[in-house]
Amino acid sequence: MTALFRRVDETGRRPVRLVVDGHEIGALEGDTVLTALLTNGPRLRQNEFDGKPRAGFCLMGACQDCWVWTEGGEEIRACSTEVRDGMRIMTREVPWLNR
Repeated sequence: MTALFRRVDETGRRPVRLVVDGHEIGALEGDTVLTALLTNGPRLRQNEFDGKPRAGFCLMGACQDCWVWTEGGEEIRACSTEVRDGMRIMTREVPWLNR
């Protein structure tokens, strides 16, 4: 699977591991969740209305296009949330979350 982003600098930061949709991926300390997802794959999530791939839009927390969930049901903005070692993310809405 080809990643949408390619890291070209700042490669010396401490590596961290997180689990996304049940699959372990790598990131670097200080990365946002959005950066971690897009340096490991071709999309952030699928649009909940039409199923088309989404990659975030504004990349600064204003557009509401990058919502993902923790396995615990917390909704987070991928573009402004830093990764933490051991973080567990769902890119599809968690079924137990009542909006």
